Amino acid sequence: MVKKEILILAVGFTGQFLFFMRFFIQWIYSERHKKSLIPTAFWYLSILGSLVLLVYAILRRDVVFIAGQSAGILIYLRNIYFITKEKGRYKSQQKRLP
Repeated sequence: MVKKEILILAVGFTGQFLFFMRFFIQWIYSERHKKSLIPTAFWYLSILGSLVLLVYAILRRDVVFIAGQSAGILIYLRNIYFITKEKGRYKSQQKRLP
């Protein structure tokens, strides 16, 4: 196997590992709370995993994979936006309490 091919596979497996870790963290978090929850780390790992897999897809020149990962990144970023916005709203409410 050519060195470049090994590097491309390493990028792909790294992306898959990051994607797996988001599910693992969500599972542990839900088990600790005894209900289904999605921690913020899930969305950050989703972004990282998608970005790495997007690089892999670009290196492979896989248009279908590129489109899928690009759309996913936008959704994950939007969820981080909502979480950040909610945290800001919560902090401002806390400041108003006597």
